[in-house]
Amino acid sequence: MTGHGRSYGAITVINAMPCGIGATIGVDLVTDSVFDVEGSEREVIIRNDPSEDDGMTRLCVSAAYSRMGIPEPQGWRLEISSQIPVSRGLKSSSSACNSVLSAIFDEYDFKIGTMDMIRMGVACARAAGVTVTGSFDDACGCHLGGFVMTDNTRDRLMLHRNLGSYDVVICVPDGKIRKKGLRTDNLKACAQTIRDAISVSETDPFSAMTINGRTIASASGIDDSWAECALRHDALGAGVSGSGPAVAAVFRRGTAKEFIGVCGSGCISTRTRDAEVLMRPDAEEGRE
Repeated sequence: MTGHGRSYGAITVINAMPCGIGATIGVDLVTDSVFDVEGSEREVIIRNDPSEDDGMTRLCVSAAYSRMGIPEPQGWRLEISSQIPVSRGLKSSSSACNSVLSAIFDEYDFKIGTMDMIRMGVACARAAGVTVTGSFDDACGCHLGGFVMTDNTRDRLMLHRNLGSYDVVICVPDGKIRKKGLRTDNLKACAQTIRDAISVSETDPFSAMTINGRTIASASGIDDSWAECALRHDALGAGVSGSGPAVAAVFRRGTAKEFIGVCGSGCISTRTRDAEVLMRPDAEEGRE
């Protein structure tokens, strides 16, 4: 038998680093994982970026077997393929954790609650040191879709709703920003502005995305001119995603073409992804 798992990407509405509250919008970028129990070695293949460290994914495998109460076999093979650029602020690690855990549980037909599995992946990402905030917002955004707001200090889902279908354009610079060693002092200093953006996001997530993006770019020294260009071309919202350096912009369906022609060289074009199932804000382990 072969286990298959899939998760998606997300873009930032509210960066959780300043005050612990994070919000995202799901996008239709895919991470697929395939898991087989075979041979006498444990092998991880990351198709989209073979140079990436596989420590986090190995932690996911061990955690899954521990949860199932099954000894981890001597030999297994995990293959990951993702459309999400790594270490650019587009939630690649969260998507990978969700996808890998889904594949392993699928291999054994093991049933687990969605929120329970998401929390497992967050724990693995923390153990691997690939997240500053715990990335509960990112993990929920990737797997649940729609608009998600979370309290990362308590791993609590605060809000989950659908937004409808929009075009998304993402500028992806060549350079990566690693979470290990990332300084957060400047980000925490702008907590009040981010709190204001949180209030805005509940009714107008796209405007909040712009406020957040400008604030994070200024605090982190990231060039925000691409986002401003998108706004001049009728983007509903635009700004730095995560800790960057990627910058995302949201447009009404069918209206992003002009912007891509002017400012979109080297960009990814995708769309928002609504939730297949809306989760209750109080959804807890094993109870959805």
